[in-house]
Amino acid sequence: MVVPKSQDEQLPASGSVDRGTSQQYRSNPSSYQQSGGPQHFSSNGNISPVNTSPHEPQEYTETDFLLPNKLYRASRFSGSMRAKDADGSGAPAETVCSIVIQILVPFLLAGFGTVSAGMLLEVVQNWDVFQEITEIFILVPAVLGMKGNLEMTLASRLSTAVNAGKMETAREKWMLIIGNLALKQLQATVLGLLASLMATVLGWMAEGKMPFNHVVLLCSASVSTAFMASLLQGVIMVGVIMGSKRLGINPDNVATPMAASFGDLITLAFLACFSQWFFSLIDLYPYVLYLVDMFFLCLIPLWVVIASKHPASHMLLRTGWEPIVTAMVISSIGGLILDKTVSDPNLAGILVYAPVINGIGGNLVSIQSSRISTNLHLNYSPREVPEDRRSCYNPCRTFLGSGANHRSAQILVLLVIPGQLVFIHTIHLMKGGHTLPSPLFTIAFLSASLIQVFSLLCIADCMVHCLWRRGKDPDSYSIPYLTALGDLFGTALLSLAFLMLWCIGDSDAKCVA
Repeated sequence: MVVPKSQDEQLPASGSVDRGTSQQYRSNPSSYQQSGGPQHFSSNGNISPVNTSPHEPQEYTETDFLLPNKLYRASRFSGSMRAKDADGSGAPAETVCSIVIQILVPFLLAGFGTVSAGMLLEVVQNWDVFQEITEIFILVPAVLGMKGNLEMTLASRLSTAVNAGKMETAREKWMLIIGNLALKQLQATVLGLLASLMATVLGWMAEGKMPFNHVVLLCSASVSTAFMASLLQGVIMVGVIMGSKRLGINPDNVATPMAASFGDLITLAFLACFSQWFFSLIDLYPYVLYLVDMFFLCLIPLWVVIASKHPASHMLLRTGWEPIVTAMVISSIGGLILDKTVSDPNLAGILVYAPVINGIGGNLVSIQSSRISTNLHLNYSPREVPEDRRSCYNPCRTFLGSGANHRSAQILVLLVIPGQLVFIHTIHLMKGGHTLPSPLFTIAFLSASLIQVFSLLCIADCMVHCLWRRGKDPDSYSIPYLTALGDLFGTALLSLAFLMLWCIGDSDAKCVA
């Protein structure tokens, strides 16, 4: 690849050199600043000048950094991010204390956000639209999961760009932000439509029938919710990442959980309100629902034009659909499990806890995925992985080691039990309980959550490295899959836990149900 030319230096683009060359640059950057034009990097690390026009188009790959300016430009945090650990893994030089402090606050905020979403879901389940059109419950995990498909993916991409020093120039920064927000609105509209169609198909398969007016309502509610929630959360997410950059905080630790902090609550509130409003119009003014669908669909060409202005978002217009669509299908299967569980009056209490276990699992694994992806971007060329990841996968390697990512995996697992204890007691108090949850219920819930998070962290370690080895950008691919699997695992394990508690006659399970 031809190295992009800047005003004061010419640096190798991500993925254009092998690891030895990139390490040589980091140790002696001045040696790369003496040439007067773009250069090719040969396979043996030698530099050869080439004559190119300054207007010659540059090719981008999925693993290139998002901004085509200087590769490693100094900033308050990115400099420390490139410091090596003693084990030579290239992981961020962060202490355990700094990791815990940066993760804990957004983790708790995200947890209380999911608790609020669970309490809201328990309230709105008695609304007319949820009683008449039960297929909305299938929509819940799919629509809530869009924060993993869209917001967390955006947060991970921007976090990698910040850590690589790629958001220094104002023009390129705003091109990147606007292009990615437009791309996200396009993806939200399409995903909202596909999620409603998936809920329709699954509902028809389960019930054997599906009235057409129910299909229209599902489409209108899903598309409207996805669009509005994505727009609001996208703006908040950009602000969080810019603030993290100014404060010198690692956005990998903060951005993804903050993206989900009140994402579930906002999205669920939009879904409930839009659904109830459309339900009140479906008999008297059905054309309103059609107009809403047409309005959002007509905006699609506008988002395509805006997203095409930046090379990175233009590339994702072609390559970014596979993970988010697949993740939406996986989340919809979790929604079908939730719908069937809620239909049993003895297990209806699962509703208040489902967003908590799903949200917390997705938040924690997103942090780890974003950290691993940043480490690969900074220290390895595409298709090259660390030595210990080239053999058969061993789950022990995810947690046993001295690298920063090993430490973060250990911390994330250790956060599960105390965090979930706080959240289930908060739910119990908000529901008016004056006693502690029963020991059996607490053990069952914590076991389900621990199994979910442990499995997700192992899958994330394997998936991110496999995607990088295949030349795919983990920032765009891994988080949608992982959060969707978190929804599926969380809903399935929680349903199993409630079923077991009901079978043995646990009093607290009957109470929450």
